[in-house]
Amino acid sequence: KMSEVSEVTTKADIKPKSMHRARIWSDDVENLYRFQQAGYRDEVEYKQVKQVDKVECWPETGFVKKLQRRDNTFYYYNRQRECEDKDVRKVKVYVY
Repeated sequence: KMSEVSEVTTKADIKPKSMHRARIWSDDVENLYRFQQAGYRDEVEYKQVKQVDKVECWPETGFVKKLQRRDNTFYYYNRQRECEDKDVRKVKVYVY
């Protein structure tokens, strides 16, 4: 399952038109939480900065498995949900 963000082609510098906070948890919110923990806006920015075509995901859940931070250290994530209900409102959802 491709997230909506994956469909946005990674051109030179795509900037979001607007941003709002997540209200309820979803698979997309879970992945945004993981990108933002690693210091990126979302999948689009990660692919631009790291010059990668694909992000490593868990096949069972489709959640992001591993991200490389800007300082080149890695974040490893579980198969299961990591974004708790109390953290959902912290997640920024960008609109392109």
